[in-house]
Amino acid sequence: MAARPPSLPPPSVQESAPIGHPLFSRIRLATPADVPHLHKLIHQMALFEHLTHLFSATESSLSSTLFNSPPFQSFTVFVLEVSRLPLPPLPPSLCFTPIDSVITLKHPLIDPDEDQFQLKGNGFYMEELFVRECYRRKGFGRMLLAVVAKQAVKMDYGRVDWVVLDWNVNAIQFYELMGAKVLSEWRICRLTGEALEAYSDA
Repeated sequence: MAARPPSLPPPSVQESAPIGHPLFSRIRLATPADVPHLHKLIHQMALFEHLTHLFSATESSLSSTLFNSPPFQSFTVFVLEVSRLPLPPLPPSLCFTPIDSVITLKHPLIDPDEDQFQLKGNGFYMEELFVRECYRRKGFGRMLLAVVAKQAVKMDYGRVDWVVLDWNVNAIQFYELMGAKVLSEWRICRLTGEALEAYSDA
């Protein structure tokens, strides 16, 4: 039996955030405390992909799967935090330095956003890249993809692979714009060579 659809996470950015207001964002490694938010986000992704009939993940199953190994040795999840106020500092980590950024709003916001990446294998396999609709076209997808590419270069990996749905034309155009090759037979995206190296100085 499929799990009960989780409710949406509470907003972390006020809906009334004015145009022109600075928006603070940070990409960091997920922790077990993020599991409830990850669970809700995965359900929203299943809804977007018309796969809710296959959604069976629970918070318990995510906890037991995602945090058994050190980051970048098995499943690894990145979380994107967004706030109208500066984000508090994080404790130091030996394997990843959080990426902080500030953007200026050019369009009104309706809903908060969190993102995840799952990385695995010899080279990185990106399981999902999902940005809620209200946060698209604001540079967050580019930010997240750049973080994965930069980490691949740092670890001397030769490529980043992922899959995109063939009907998701906007995503395909975005990935091609980022320099990825879309392999039409499998719809597998690959960032390698000069396009991957370009992120090492990002």
